[in-house]
Amino acid sequence: MNPIKKVYGYITRLKDHKVQVLVFQHSNPEAGIQVPKGTVEAEEDTVNALIREMKEETGLEGLHAETLIVEDLWENDDGVIHHRFFYQINIAYSLDEWVHQPTGGGEETGLSFHYFWISSKNDIELVRGHADYLDLIF
Repeated sequence: MNPIKKVYGYITRLKDHKVQVLVFQHSNPEAGIQVPKGTVEAEEDTVNALIREMKEETGLEGLHAETLIVEDLWENDDGVIHHRFFYQINIAYSLDEWVHQPTGGGEETGLSFHYFWISSKNDIELVRGHADYLDLIF
């Protein structure tokens, strides 16, 4: 079986001369705190998938992939191998926090994500795998 391609967005901003990264609390508390991510569709390249997924999950418009930070192969909790692509996306302005209902459909239909910013890897604990490359941002 081929690995499932996943894109992760480390959406960053500068506030008070400090880099911050966007994270969200899933409406299902068991899902933990995450960075926005999603699955690359068949015949879709990772940059287009990233922009699509970030808009669907965050509601943010006009995003541009700045840098592919790293790609790796990673085993998910269910044993499925993910081919992960971590991108940095810089934005100039955003609210400090907001709630967004993802628009991608599927299992996210009806959910709400509470978005907020962190200023270091140690501010909160992200779900397994999501903070793997935050050291390259902070």
